[in-house]
Amino acid sequence: MKTDIQIAQEASMLPIRDIAAGLGIAEDDLELYGRYKAKLSDHYMKSLEKEKDGKLILVTAINPTPAGEGKTTVSVGLGQAFGRLGKKAILALREPSLGPCFGIKGGAAGGGYSQVVPMEDLNLHFTGDFHAITSANNLLAALLDNHIQQGNTLQIDPRQVVWKRCLDMNDRVLRNVVVGLGAKADGFVREDHFVITVASEIMAILCLAKDMTDLKDRLGRIIVAYNLAGEPVTAGDLQAVGAMAALLKDAMKPNLVQTLEHTPALVHGGPFANIAHGCNSVRATAMGLKMADYVITEAGFGADLGAEKFLDIKAPMAGLHPDCLVLVATVRALKYNGGLPREQLTEENLEALARGIVNLEKHIENLHRFGLPIVVTLNSFVTDTPAETELIHNFCQKMGCDFALSEVWARGGEGGIPLARKILEILENKKSSYQPLYEPSLPISEKIRTIAEKIYGADGVDYSPAARRQLQKIVDMGMDHFAVCMAKTQYSLSDDAKKLGRPKHFRINVREIYPSAGAGFVVVVLGNIMTMPGLPRIPAANHIDVTEDGVITGLF
Repeated sequence: MKTDIQIAQEASMLPIRDIAAGLGIAEDDLELYGRYKAKLSDHYMKSLEKEKDGKLILVTAINPTPAGEGKTTVSVGLGQAFGRLGKKAILALREPSLGPCFGIKGGAAGGGYSQVVPMEDLNLHFTGDFHAITSANNLLAALLDNHIQQGNTLQIDPRQVVWKRCLDMNDRVLRNVVVGLGAKADGFVREDHFVITVASEIMAILCLAKDMTDLKDRLGRIIVAYNLAGEPVTAGDLQAVGAMAALLKDAMKPNLVQTLEHTPALVHGGPFANIAHGCNSVRATAMGLKMADYVITEAGFGADLGAEKFLDIKAPMAGLHPDCLVLVATVRALKYNGGLPREQLTEENLEALARGIVNLEKHIENLHRFGLPIVVTLNSFVTDTPAETELIHNFCQKMGCDFALSEVWARGGEGGIPLARKILEILENKKSSYQPLYEPSLPISEKIRTIAEKIYGADGVDYSPAARRQLQKIVDMGMDHFAVCMAKTQYSLSDDAKKLGRPKHFRINVREIYPSAGAGFVVVVLGNIMTMPGLPRIPAANHIDVTEDGVITGLF
């Protein structure tokens, strides 16, 4: 059986000029990065303003196993299936992070015969967007420390510096560091921290900003520290906005690539859903809606994370109105949620499947709260048995939920045609009555409680003493109207990764709360989730190599 990278490397890609021409994009509106990648110009985006919006299809999933459940693979295969049916469709996806690529999950370009290509470029440096975000983040950190060193006219309290440096790599030793050691000229000695680039507020801002003016306004509102009087100090106060915007100028432009079957794909931005808001950029999604009749986008990890944030943060901020929701499930993830050990997930076990299917049940119930028509798709694996597939199909029928089998990993777009037809049927016959879970006017504490109780199924919320003080400070600063971005494990509906299935009789533990004022939301850190992940015992990086003729191997 061929690996994902072998399939991708054997693919016959079209020049990106040809993909663009099929969308009616002039070559002058392309900024080429080689033969198969391009950024789209601001001029082209402005030219689309009067075009009618297409239909927006959101792909999400149940709580996954550590290996992931192929949500991107389903999204890509669905886009290819729409193309096979003669429909004008486009994908709007996130850019992969190097952290999981070299860690445990591998790449994020889809899989099998449903991939975005060029696969190696996409998973590694791509068009440099993440480098630009990392640089802008760390420029702000450098300007902050330099201001303190050079006289500190803003009276910044070094004990209350909250801006963290970032790196797009899983590196646990950088979670807590000490900077400024050495001579007097080397700066003030203080504790500092790193987050992974995809958790940086700059990433969130880039993905939520509508244009350069909006970007600069948001950058200016970033809170970097507090002064000796306890008042916030912003990036605007440090006069950092112009230089940061200059670094982000090109990164603001969406990237155009293609699938194995030449379906166009806008791949732009990449916040994690377990520690950030988990959606691709507003600009790419909005652009896609003007470019095609159907836009397939995704939200990271389970629907308790990515989909909730898409529907409560991204969509309200951007004025998006999703028309249909695809909930991806796998036999192995349901058995995993039923308590089956990872090494036994490929064996038929109807008892474990029946125990774990309550996880799917809860996600269906949750998504109905948003007023969206839903179709459950089972992402097929070769180890699935007919009895397991039938059990899930029957369960969905009992739940009154549409169902379609997805075989896109093995069969590409052809394997997604039943799902595509089901979605077309839903879009024709069912109207979306989308509404967010909570009103913006609700206090932050009530928004947290609403998500914890209605989405996670918790009995209530407990705050650490530090989190209570942080919450009060946020209220005092007039940010009670902000949205809430929960930072939580992706493996459980609760904040404990070991509580699988559909946990009951538990409470959510809030460890920390901090404002992302530029992004327009408050980050609520639950349990022991880390904003700088670590590598596993045997990282995926151990198996990646390059041959003498420059071919990358081991990337998956």
